[in-house]
Amino acid sequence: METEQRRTRRVPRSALYPVITAGCLLLSCAAGWSNVLLLVAGRVIPSWAMSAALLLVSLVLMGVTAVRRRSEDERKTGHRVALPLFLRGLAVVVAVLGSVFGVLGDVGAEYHVLHPTGPHGCRAVVRETSFLLVGGGDVYAVGRTGIAWRPAGSWRVDDAYRPIAKGTYELEWGPESGTLELRGSTTAPVMDGVHGVDCD
Repeated sequence: METEQRRTRRVPRSALYPVITAGCLLLSCAAGWSNVLLLVAGRVIPSWAMSAALLLVSLVLMGVTAVRRRSEDERKTGHRVALPLFLRGLAVVVAVLGSVFGVLGDVGAEYHVLHPTGPHGCRAVVRETSFLLVGGGDVYAVGRTGIAWRPAGSWRVDDAYRPIAKGTYELEWGPESGTLELRGSTTAPVMDGVHGVDCD
């Protein structure tokens, strides 16, 4: 009798699928419409890529849940989804749009992990873009977690000049933080060319 009660109290793994699916969907929406950046083994993963990966996981889990729900055991236990169908569909649309707009915004963008590494494993990661005759960039301070939630600074350059790609920059580290100084050319000066890099 006691063993039987324990079995009924135990939550089946399949009951966790809707919760994990909802979590992945919400994280996908958040990542797709944010400036978060992930650094893994020296490789930069932009927000749209994280959003797309989380969306893929959630879609796979949706398929697994749908298959399991058709089984006899699932009909008996009657597990409910963590998000109603309408909200799931809306979240999928929002996540897809976030990923698509992120990809479009990253067309022609280049990511650079600058050297050397700063104190406490702090890294300066730069995203450079150019459109027509205007260039720009963002610097991220990435700590040991590998996550940067937003840029530490941004700049703009005329003539689509890319100071990081051209090597016209200087990164200096102090005891706790660093300073990134960008230098343009005589015809393409960098606006807002000095930025602090602090992972704390």
